[in-house]
Amino acid sequence: MRNDLDNQCVNAIRALSIDAIQKAKSGHPGLPLGAAAMGYELFSNHLKFNPKNPDFFNRDRFVLSAGHGTMLLYSLLHLFGYNISIEDIENFRQLGYKTPGHPETHITPGVDCSTGPLGQGIANAVGFAMAETMLAEKFNRDKFNLIDHYTYALCGEGCLMEGIANEAASLAGTLALGKLIVLYDCNKITIEGHSDIAFSENIATRHIAQGWQVLAVKDGNNLDEISKVITDAKNEKNKPSLIIVNTKIGYGSPKEGTSSAHGAPLGENGIKQTREKIGWNHPPFYIPDEIYAHCDMVAEKGEILEKEWNTLLNKYEAAHPDLYKQFKDSLAAIPALSRIDFERIYSEVSASTMATRKASSIVLNNLSEYMPEFLGGSADLGPSNLSILDNKGSYSKDNRGGRNIHFGVREHAMGAICNGLALHGGIRPYCATFFSFSDYMKNAVRMSAIMDIPVVYVFTHDSIGVGEDGPTHQPIEHLTGLRAMPNLKVFRPADACETVAAYKSAFSETKPAAIIASRQDLIGLDKSDLDEDYIGTSVDEALKGGYVVYDAKKAKAIILASGSEVALAIDAARKLSEERIPVRVVSMPCMSEFDRQSDEYKEEVLPDRIRARVAVEAGSSLSWGKYIGLDGDYVCIDRFGESAKPEILFEKYGLTKDNIIDKIKKLM
Repeated sequence: MRNDLDNQCVNAIRALSIDAIQKAKSGHPGLPLGAAAMGYELFSNHLKFNPKNPDFFNRDRFVLSAGHGTMLLYSLLHLFGYNISIEDIENFRQLGYKTPGHPETHITPGVDCSTGPLGQGIANAVGFAMAETMLAEKFNRDKFNLIDHYTYALCGEGCLMEGIANEAASLAGTLALGKLIVLYDCNKITIEGHSDIAFSENIATRHIAQGWQVLAVKDGNNLDEISKVITDAKNEKNKPSLIIVNTKIGYGSPKEGTSSAHGAPLGENGIKQTREKIGWNHPPFYIPDEIYAHCDMVAEKGEILEKEWNTLLNKYEAAHPDLYKQFKDSLAAIPALSRIDFERIYSEVSASTMATRKASSIVLNNLSEYMPEFLGGSADLGPSNLSILDNKGSYSKDNRGGRNIHFGVREHAMGAICNGLALHGGIRPYCATFFSFSDYMKNAVRMSAIMDIPVVYVFTHDSIGVGEDGPTHQPIEHLTGLRAMPNLKVFRPADACETVAAYKSAFSETKPAAIIASRQDLIGLDKSDLDEDYIGTSVDEALKGGYVVYDAKKAKAIILASGSEVALAIDAARKLSEERIPVRVVSMPCMSEFDRQSDEYKEEVLPDRIRARVAVEAGSSLSWGKYIGLDGDYVCIDRFGESAKPEILFEKYGLTKDNIIDKIKKLM
């Protein structure tokens, strides 16, 4: 049986949580009150961590998938010695403090994953667990168990209702991720009432059918029972484990067991009654010294664990110097670009006519040779996306060293799993699907951008060039949506040369990148040309996001384009030159990169004096307004497509040389 100090620690978590929420006048007290015991038991007796170094590489990972219950996590991190002060707790949800409304990796030490959108965290945890198996297979050797840790996630009913959780759990079971443990805070309450009004399925049976071990804790306040079941989960090496922990939302408060406990402060009277119920006779934000001392003892064990691991790492370096170097290289936030011979990669695609999805495939395969940590896969579209790494094997329960991940038809989970892979460290992931399906995974892409993690998204079949598949498969508004997302590089390359630039840019920072590739062949625009006005594409220039590819002397108009339409724009400019109308063509593979350039450079490419401008793109016109101004015009598509051959569709929607020429003439 546990001593009273353990119970005091649990109540300290509850008290800190409700005090912070009350002072902030917003937050979610229900989960911290109900799940405090499982959180405390996990941190005090099972989780491997070092608060003095939150990035200790061989630590266990913890993901609060039910991110609204973030005060549970902040209370735990504070008590167990992370750099989160009582002042931070007192200023929960306030600007400038380490305790935002939902967990954020870039703000709070000890937060392994930003969460908030429900269900994402479960998929992130699957990515963490996959990364552990991949790195263990690659680097562990006899006497050197370098990579050996668990991944835990805490979720609620809301997470498990989300489709992404089911997608991720299905894949986790297929992959037999034995070091993945999900704690399910089963309180049977949602915001609208009892969960059975919308959620009556047998969660245990569902997960068993997906290949999971399912365990249960009858009393979510019984620390011994919780500990035993977590131990049982850790002992199962061949299946992920779901632990159903039966709790009461808002435990100890007047709102206990009701939906009103979920997302509002308890009020002064509610706080008072809760303190009386749990036996907490201390003023707000006060924690007795003996509780801090007890938690410090746990934290000290983590420091010892890291020191032991560092000693092992030093011995590993001596015994396996090449593997050690590869391991250290893989941990770099930004890979040393000197490792990658982009000139050689460029030589394989230079001046070639090919679909940019094919160019992407060539670049992907070359990068995989230079970067052993680079791996990924597709949502069951590898042969169409051309995203398969040749001769690199398939990752599975029987082959942890395979570098092709078969995500199945699970776009949303795929994106969030890649976030987990990237956050874990040691893995540089990419994933691929048709561009029209990217909206299925938009929230995962957004979380990549918020967390500033280097996931590469490869979206192929980029426009009405998809042709006969029709409007469901022809992305129209998708470029605009992704371009509007902060901190995401969106490249739509015009040819193989710009495709190389897109990948080079993706590896130059920690930002996520989306590379939008064509299904149809595109002419190589980087080759030499007899036309003196023709400049052509360039890797170095494309890295600037926008640059001049055709420039008639004393140009009086500008055509801006991206992707497959750049060649069309150049054809139009040549025809206009023959008619003594000098025109400049600007390729705009990445608007956000162009926007980062100096004002002088932007003026050089798009001089203010030239007001006659036409934007050409086989997609929505909304992205282009700030570049063409009030005097400009568009050759774009602001309606859904149809089923027909691509050349017929381009003609129907006015994506033709003659239409561009007419637009320029009217503007002039």
